[in-house]
Amino acid sequence: MPLAQPLVTNDAVTLGLLALILGLVFYTENSSHSFFRRFYRYVPGLLLCYFLPSLLNSFGVVDGEASKLYFVSSRYLLPACLVLLTLSVDFVAIARLGYKAIAMFLTGTLGVVIGGPLAVIIVGAVDPSVVGGQGPQAVWRGLTTIAGSWIGGGANQTAMKEVFQVDDALFSQMVAVDVLCASVWMAVLLFLAGRAADIDRRMGADTAAIEDLKTRVARFHAEHSRITTLPDLIFIAAIGFGATGLAHAAAGFIAPWIGLHAPGLARLSLTSPFFWIVVIATTAGLALSFTPARRLEGAGASRVGSAMLYILVATIGMRMDVGAVFRSPGLFVVGFIWIGIHALLLVISARLLKAPVFYMAVGSQANIGGAASAPVVASAFHPTLAPVGVLLAVLGYSLGTYAAWICGVMMAAVAP
Repeated sequence: MPLAQPLVTNDAVTLGLLALILGLVFYTENSSHSFFRRFYRYVPGLLLCYFLPSLLNSFGVVDGEASKLYFVSSRYLLPACLVLLTLSVDFVAIARLGYKAIAMFLTGTLGVVIGGPLAVIIVGAVDPSVVGGQGPQAVWRGLTTIAGSWIGGGANQTAMKEVFQVDDALFSQMVAVDVLCASVWMAVLLFLAGRAADIDRRMGADTAAIEDLKTRVARFHAEHSRITTLPDLIFIAAIGFGATGLAHAAAGFIAPWIGLHAPGLARLSLTSPFFWIVVIATTAGLALSFTPARRLEGAGASRVGSAMLYILVATIGMRMDVGAVFRSPGLFVVGFIWIGIHALLLVISARLLKAPVFYMAVGSQANIGGAASAPVVASAFHPTLAPVGVLLAVLGYSLGTYAAWICGVMMAAVAP
């Protein structure tokens, strides 16, 4: 149980601890020692980047809710990260991936939308108290925030919390269910990534479009890659944080204007400044991919963006309480059944379409993990494929609020 007063209340110290944890994970993951090579064959490094910071919160070392690090990371680093990860997007190459990539993504979305109500029905038939409750404490209300997170991300999750008036204590438990179930599923996807070639061969999947994309991106890197200089890093920071500043400024105008003139759109997250920050930052990155700024990828723009992404991952993990697993085990059963339905639909679709494992994994993670982890899963197949994960995750942001709202209405209808 977390202590009433955490041992560390200074966010500078907390940031130092998170940085040391990330450094330890990356050092051991890249170690040639036989123990670590065997360990990381089964335990994804990214999972540890979530889990280890959660121990700081669970054992009262830090207070993840009181810390401002997640707010800073999500409002400043995430938009800059989105800009830098989309800076080198090759739309022509991605379009050549064909309809299967979009089909698998939409299948993943459908799996989340129908998986929630089905999980409520299944668990409710065994123990109605697990998915019962009244008013703001009604479990189905809390589950809508998971739907928002699993079809988009934090902005959609927060929107569902406000739309369905979720109790704060219940919301904290849902965050734990969200992070744990999503992390376990991501571990499965990363495991499949290491065996993708064998699986694709057995399924007779056509991977020609993926190989073409790898070749095109590799050719771009070969032509523009160079040793990163100080001016390069300054330019990268200028573009990333400059676009972030623009996104905040525009969101500060757009969201209040919509709230004043069309308040009914609040249920669609269109009055949320954070929603507009994400949309505008991503749009700015995509727009810059048509300009000479795209050449900064050769100096490591996406690597800088990825570093920001991992800091965000650590701050998300810091807000998770491992003890919640033992306090509300029934909710985790709901979560795993839910994500199992999502996975089952993806597997069936992949077999019917003979889609590569890459499409299934990234289509899933673009929903479940959003922009924070879809590029990581995509890069597990090949580093050059990270932009595909970003683009599909952006599509998840655009669909998340609508689909999660529909999912929430369905769960309300079937809840005991």
